[in-house]
Amino acid sequence: MSDQAEDKAVTIPAQTSGTTLTKDAAPGDTLLKVTGLQKHFPIKKGLLQRQVGAVRAVDGIDFEVRAGETLGVVGESGCGKSTMGRLITRLLEPTAGKVEFQGKDITHLGVGGMRPLRRDVQMIFQDPYSSLNPRHTIGTIVSAPFKLQGVQPEGGVKKEVQRLLSVVGLNPEHYNRYPHEFSGGQRQRIGIARALALNPRLVVADEPVSALDVSIQAQVVNLLDDLQSELGLTYVIIAHDLSVVRHVSDRIAVMYLGKIMELADRDLLYKSPMHPYTKALMSAVPIPDPARRGAKSERILLKGDVPSPIAPPSGCRFHTRCWKATQICTTTEPPLKELRPGQQVACHHPENFEDQAPQDVVLLTAAKEAAELVSEDALAESAATSAAVAAEVEATEAAEATETEESAAAEAETSETAEATEGAASDGDEPAAEEPPAKEK
Repeated sequence: MSDQAEDKAVTIPAQTSGTTLTKDAAPGDTLLKVTGLQKHFPIKKGLLQRQVGAVRAVDGIDFEVRAGETLGVVGESGCGKSTMGRLITRLLEPTAGKVEFQGKDITHLGVGGMRPLRRDVQMIFQDPYSSLNPRHTIGTIVSAPFKLQGVQPEGGVKKEVQRLLSVVGLNPEHYNRYPHEFSGGQRQRIGIARALALNPRLVVADEPVSALDVSIQAQVVNLLDDLQSELGLTYVIIAHDLSVVRHVSDRIAVMYLGKIMELADRDLLYKSPMHPYTKALMSAVPIPDPARRGAKSERILLKGDVPSPIAPPSGCRFHTRCWKATQICTTTEPPLKELRPGQQVACHHPENFEDQAPQDVVLLTAAKEAAELVSEDALAESAATSAAVAAEVEATEAAEATETEESAAAEAETSETAEATEGAASDGDEPAAEEPPAKEK
């Protein structure tokens, strides 16, 4: 088939049904707003498949994404990051909450209503091996958005696809090759080209570099940066690697067990994290400094495993592993509120800020056990902003002082007893006085 015939074959009338979006958001304006977003996956058992529970993958999160910025999302595996990304792009139906894009509520739009929105919101998937159809050529894969949206690019589809391939650093002559002929990094670039085909306003990248070799990661990250500066894209980047997130993000959200623990500007978060979980994450980042080779590690080890999202802990989700947890942490869920300009945190006893519950000065037993895995320097920093930790540190120091005094007193008493015993023994060893000789008869 000729190029012209091929271009003609994908010309489909544009879809007009669905919502009408507002004008483009100016840089700095709110592009995406998420309020109380939830996603619970039902657990069904028995012959009649009755629901017996639910996996609370995302359990009430609130955030905004401004036009032209990059929001990084970090957290442990299973905390709900990828589910959140799929909810934003409406690949999953939310259980509750609201998703607004450019002021329009898109939470429960149908297929027809979402069709025009797909031009503005695209996703880069995590696995470059499974996200590309092995039976289709690269040209077919990258041109699919044009076909589905009924868009006829200027100069023809093939020319536009080849331009996209060159933009992401691939040879345009590879148009007719299949996915198995490319490496992992090249496949991820193909996924990026497909996501950029319709000039979207928002791109959700679900761990775009986690499956790639370290040498390729830097290339893909730099490519995303360059494309953002050239095309004015807005990113939501989900990742595990804190160094990658620091490099590409303007703001960072830290998730734990379906909740956002902290949301802050990049520099503030890395310089003075407020949530204990964020502090523990930051302590795990290796510092490539040969001078610190023999230095003592300040890493904070967390006690136990992440609780099950089927039955999450009451109150604060992190209180089962936190070294600052008190009674209020088990009963009252802390709201995500702005304690410092550009930094929101959900914690009763935040780091690097005044205590939000100073009346609660008794640590939980689990917190005392968790504190045993925390370095003394980190505990001292926590004590400066937490009444409970300060009281526990004082009690520990007082107990140590008492033990020291008692041991010193015991040593002194032992030494006195030993001296007295030695003195008595020396008195008993002295020769008795000679008796005068008896008179002779």
